[in-house]
Formats: sequence, C-alpha cells, structure tokens
Amino acid sequence: MGTWCRMSPMDQGSGHGMFEILGISFNKTYDSPNPRRAHSIMSAEDINAGKRSYWPELEITGTIRNLSPELWKLQHLTSLYLNDNNLSRIPPEICRLEHLTYLDLSSNKLRSLPAELGDMIILRELLLNNNYLRVLPYELGKLFQLQNLGLKGNPLSAEILSIYSEPNGTQKLLTYMLDHLTVNCPQPEPRQWVVLEQPDRSKPIAVFTVMCYNVLCDKYATRQIYGYCPSWALNWEYRRKGIMDEIRQYAADILSLQEVETDQFFNFFLPELQRDGYDGIFSPKSRAKTMGETERKFVDGCAIFYRTSKFSLVKKHLVEFNQLAMANAEGSDNMLNRVMTKDNIGLAALLETKEAIFDNGAPADPAAARQPILICTAHMHWDPEFCDVKLIQTMMLMSELKTIAEESSHSFRPGSHAPDVNSIPTLLCGDLNSLPDSGEANFPATFSCLLCVFPKLYERLYFWR
Repeated sequence: MGTWCRMSPMDQGSGHGMFEILGISFNKTYDSPNPRRAHSIMSAEDINAGKRSYWPELEITGTIRNLSPELWKLQHLTSLYLNDNNLSRIPPEICRLEHLTYLDLSSNKLRSLPAELGDMIILRELLLNNNYLRVLPYELGKLFQLQNLGLKGNPLSAEILSIYSEPNGTQKLLTYMLDHLTVNCPQPEPRQWVVLEQPDRSKPIAVFTVMCYNVLCDKYATRQIYGYCPSWALNWEYRRKGIMDEIRQYAADILSLQEVETDQFFNFFLPELQRDGYDGIFSPKSRAKTMGETERKFVDGCAIFYRTSKFSLVKKHLVEFNQLAMANAEGSDNMLNRVMTKDNIGLAALLETKEAIFDNGAPADPAAARQPILICTAHMHWDPEFCDVKLIQTMMLMSELKTIAEESSHSFRPGSHAPDVNSIPTLLCGDLNSLPDSGEANFPATFSCLLCVFPKLYERLYFWR
C-alpha cells in the first residue's frame, strides 16, 4: 500500500492568513475541521500571477512506521492527520507543533504516549481511537481546552474507561488526570516593591508601604475559568493559606483587597490580620442588601486593612456606583440602564497618621504627626463589552473622592475659608479590569493629589506545594 500525503490549502488572499492562525486566542470559538477535506493544485496562471497559498492542515496516510523529524518544523500547522498508519510511537518533539488544534492518531499501533503531549495546550481535539494504549500520561490533564478526546478501542484500565464513559466524560477524565499529576512548579518570582521617592533621612519623614491584591473569591475559582489548575489548587482552604503567607511576607502597612467574601472577611482575614497588628474595614457589593443572612455571607466586596501602630481610622466611606448612577442619571436612560445594574463598589478610609510612621524621629510638633490620608480601594465591572460602564464608574469614584477630601479638609483645618482638596493625600488602589491605555486607567492620573496603585492587568493563578 502506498502513502498518501495531502495538504489542505488556504488562500491567503481570503483573509484567513497565518496571522489569524498564529494568533489563536484561548477563548476563540472553535470549529472542528471539515471531515470532507479537499485539496487543489495551483494553476500555472495563479503561480505567474503571484498568488500564494497557505496550508494549515496536513494528512499523512498509508503504512507509515516512522515520521521524519522535518515534520516537527511545520509549526504553522493547525490540524494533523496521522491516522490509519503503523506508528508504534510518537516522539516527544511533536510538542513543537504548538498551534495544533486537531490531532488524529487513531488506528495505529501506539502503546504509549509522550508526556509532552500535555504541553500542546491549544489542542481542542485529540483522537487516539483503536490503538494499544493501556495507560495515559497524567500530563494530558493539562489540555484544559480539549473538547473531544477519542479513546475507543484501547485496552485501558477499568477506572479510566469508567470515568470516560460518564456524561461529560472527557472533561471529567482530564480533571482526574490533572488532579493526580505530580506538580513541580517553581515558586512565583518575588514581587518587587515600587519605590516612589527616596526619603530625606535628615529630617522626620513619614514612610509606609502599600499592597493591592485581588484575592479571587472562592465562587469565581472554577475549573471552567481556570482549567489549567488542579482542583486542589483552586480549593479555598489551600489558597487562603498561600494568600495569607504572601500578605505576611511583604508585611505592608496598608492592604487593599478585592473579591473578599463577607464571611471570609469576618471569620478569616480580620481575625488573622488583627493578630498581626492590623485593623480593617469592609463592604460587600450592593446586592448584599437584597439578600438574606445566609446568602449574604457569600457576596464578595472590598476591604482595607491598616497597621494600627501607624494609623487610626477617622471615617469609613462607601461608594455604591448603582446608587450614584440613579442620583445623577439626569434623564439619560441608556447610561442608567447600563450602570445601575452593575453592583460594583468603592470603599474609602480616612486615616490619621501616628508618630510610629515617621522615620528619623517624630516631628517636634505633636500635631504635625497627625496627618490625614485618604485610602480608597475599588473593583470595577469585569466585562470588556462594558468599557463605558467602567469609565463612568471610575469618574463617579473620583468625584466622590474629591467630595470626601473637601469635606475632610474642613474637619482637619477648621479655620480655612475654602476646602483644599490637595491638602489631603489620596491613595487609590483597586482592580479596574482595564488595559493600561484605557480611559478608566488614565482618568485618575489627571488628579494632582492622587497616587494610583493598580495590580497587574493580566494574571495567572499560581499554585505550588
């Protein structure tokens, strides 16, 4: 029997060129390749006219026993059909085909698979039917985007086949394999402090550190969103220990936290951090007002913690964006309908400094040691389709902070004739769910008295043991 090698072409002039193939997004809608694959031969006229073709699919069929190493250089491939051959092994180098979404190895003589298959995380379909496989490498569990795993006709263990035969068996089997995979992940790189200004050590100066952290609420830490994570790494009991260890490692004077569950604030974060010399304030998202006591425990919100040796709390301020939208709609129904339904919040704490915050001794005037500072944390709406809502929320937050600062300047400087918003330093922390060049990320920078601290815009959930 001869060997048949077929390449499915794609006309680069059609708008489906290599950039689209190589730029595949994890969230991109996946369409399975057409089983009625066809090929065409470019005519001499097309060649002379400079027409170019691009073939993202390759089929090799026959009595193939070995594969040329040159195959692994075809890194533009998105589909590879090696079914109906006599292959007894697949080399680890197959993982170099990092853009494959479809791989068919059915009807060969495979007895084992390379662990490197698990590194091909773009795969959506992996067909291994009718081989001699008795075991599968646990690394296959890392294929978190896989939608179709073909295993029929293999002498696999009863346990594996039982899981695979269940409804949604592919996803359940991948979860099982990932949970049993021995993870040897390095610790994440240490976070680097951003030093805003070198202090003048020749005189008393207030120096403090700030940490901003979205702790990822338990109900959002799902395999549907974080499919690359084992179940044990998503478990809140496991994660909260890592979160608290990191908070204690950096020992910041002010902590700005988002996505803190109500129950976790009162029964975990607050008592744990109080033992470390902090006190804190918290407010859940606005929806908590409409819920019973049991449901309210699981609503997430924002929290601010401060080191009590350096700060004292003067006043807590809650900023509810949906309430502000209703109060300022001024007949704009479209704005009201888009913003009012989002129950994100901002939380501000007006603090007063203590003598312990000063390096190189406290000021000679005891009153000078008691300086006001406004700390704010916020969590904006998440959906990229609602960038206008995020910008409006940011603008409303800045307006409220300005009002709070003006009111506070009167209480700290009762003799002043006009409110001086610049007399109270303001620190805005939060998760804006936005890109660095977006309006919501840049608008706060227009306020001269404001210092902004935002976490990284893109993050992966790290796990380690």
